[in-house]
Amino acid sequence: MTKFPFEAIPEEITSNPEPFVDAVFSCLESQFLAMPRGPDFVEFPVFEAGYEALKKATEGFACLTENAIFPVIQQCPVSFIVLRAMLGFTPPEWAYVTSQHTHSEISQGYVRTLDRKIRSQPLKPLRISPTGLDRLQKLVGAAASLLKQGMPAVSASQLHRFDKADTKNGIAGIQNLAQIGVPYAMLLYERFLGRPFAGHRDSISNLIGDGLEFVIEEILTKAGISFRKTKRAESISGFDQTPDFIIPNEFNPQIVIEAKIAEDDGTARDKVTRIQHLGELSRDFVKQGKPAFELIACIDGRGFGVRREDMKKMLLATSGKVFTSKTVAQLITHTRLAEYVTKRPATVS
Repeated sequence: MTKFPFEAIPEEITSNPEPFVDAVFSCLESQFLAMPRGPDFVEFPVFEAGYEALKKATEGFACLTENAIFPVIQQCPVSFIVLRAMLGFTPPEWAYVTSQHTHSEISQGYVRTLDRKIRSQPLKPLRISPTGLDRLQKLVGAAASLLKQGMPAVSASQLHRFDKADTKNGIAGIQNLAQIGVPYAMLLYERFLGRPFAGHRDSISNLIGDGLEFVIEEILTKAGISFRKTKRAESISGFDQTPDFIIPNEFNPQIVIEAKIAEDDGTARDKVTRIQHLGELSRDFVKQGKPAFELIACIDGRGFGVRREDMKKMLLATSGKVFTSKTVAQLITHTRLAEYVTKRPATVS
């Protein structure tokens, strides 16, 4: 029967960590195949409505001008998303090229916010301030100019972002594809270059990570355990790296929980480094005459299953208190959290 590291004493892990690495690896689950839609997900029929509105306003993309595009985006905002897809830009990238094109400041934050607003209400006519309208007009003008000119000449060692089936040859290429359809092989190739669902995955990355944190929060709440859930980029006195949960609070940190779902090994390695640092900080607390806090890691995702050495480091830093989505229900039973229970914890599946 598999023995998990949180069921072992620290000496067992130190003397022979390999079986415990295997135990954690055996219950890691990847979240990359099924993603949350999120509140701002744009369904294809809605996206297509924006495409058709843009196509109609530009006479089949023959009249790709600011004057033709700007009004349709105001009335059918999802056309803005379609235009961004044609460019192949992220919102910050669009802001940057517009600032350069118009010699005016268009902040990345503004375009991110506008993009999110449109995705949340893609078919509701835009109601924005005169300043916002001016920025939107500049974004549209820069997009129209870039799409019309197509791909500029670059050296053989470079790959231009407009070297795509629709934008390489300017208006003519866009018109051709709109009229005859895109070859499936070219679509697959461009998806390969851009990673399928990459834009959506980036937009809901916080929801993916929040799933595990929500489970932890639910377990603590049902058990009546006092805890402090920190916010992103929040500064907590005594912690140069803010942990995700502090029990019972930051004024008396007895238990610290770090939570992460990582689908790539680079992100997983960064989290391992953070956990190691928190382990060192706990030892520093003792040197300062303060009680050490128990460090717990709640993880999941294929990224954590790539490097065995990183998992060993995490096991040693937490004295084996490493849980995954499959074992997180045992979080209270095998940690000092049991000391802070004020209600009978309900089973969390």
